[in-house]
Amino acid sequence: MKAFSIEEINATLKGVIVGSTTFAITSPEQLDLANENQITFIGSKKYIKQWETSKASAAIVNEDFDIEPGKNRALIKVKNADLAMAELLEIFVDESPVFEEEIHQTAVIHPTAKIGRGCKIGAGCYIGKNVIIGDGSILYPNVTIFDFTKIGNATTIWSGTVIRERCEVGSYCIIHSNVSIGADGFGFRPSPDGRGLIKIPHIGNVVIGNLVEIGANTCVDRGKFSSTTIGDGCKIDNLVQIGHNSKMGRCCIMAGSSGLAGTVTLGDGVIIGGGACIGDHVTLGNGVLVGGQSGVMSNVEAGKKVLGYPAVDSRDALKQWAILRKLVKDSK
Repeated sequence: MKAFSIEEINATLKGVIVGSTTFAITSPEQLDLANENQITFIGSKKYIKQWETSKASAAIVNEDFDIEPGKNRALIKVKNADLAMAELLEIFVDESPVFEEEIHQTAVIHPTAKIGRGCKIGAGCYIGKNVIIGDGSILYPNVTIFDFTKIGNATTIWSGTVIRERCEVGSYCIIHSNVSIGADGFGFRPSPDGRGLIKIPHIGNVVIGNLVEIGANTCVDRGKFSSTTIGDGCKIDNLVQIGHNSKMGRCCIMAGSSGLAGTVTLGDGVIIGGGACIGDHVTLGNGVLVGGQSGVMSNVEAGKKVLGYPAVDSRDALKQWAILRKLVKDSK
């Protein structure tokens, strides 16, 4: 078990210690659940009162908060408690699963595949024809990489992920369990005789930039003609659907169960809340924020915040909801 003094923790955070504690810190925990060997954090003034009843021996707090540590308790004051907590969690991250051998004997690797230096490939992996994997990448057990795919340096791919043929994944990416990259897009047309559906072939691929993280059970479909693209630094949650030919700019965020239909374009820094859906051929400009559970059916200008179903400017949506509540109340 890892254990640190408050001084050792602050050596990483570089904050200001107020008070002191003799307790060793063995883990972080939320304010109301923490015990005396745990550190918590307070990033909002509305939680300050809970510090009095919390059993935590230490807390990371914003430097402008007026709060006393108490007996045998310590505070680390920082500019931003949320960001400092992210640094703290790095200290307590468990070690990754150990590879007893760099390439497991049950991995199937095509003789034309090129594996970089220092790669680790787990049991039951399949690596197809002419695949290229960069230096230091890790494939946990039962990952499948199909023909002519390229993986960059120091990318980690967790178990159950399937990357289809001709796709490209950049360097320093993290692909979590059971992700599907490069499956066919969803394209069908009624047959001329009216008795069925004709499948539209998708012959493109998926191109993923550097420093991208994709959550478990997410699907990124290949393009119909060209590429579905995910820009550098994008962070995608679990259970997200990214439709064929969609293009995400740099550093976009998509929360769980959200989705892009086909040929959606996102600018840089777009944030899409959980459960939100973006209709086909819609463009969202740089910095657009889409509220959770919203349905976006038309283009949104850069910097706008939209909400609701169908999504409108967030201020208009809130006004509409207030009027509806008033109408319901007045009708009783």
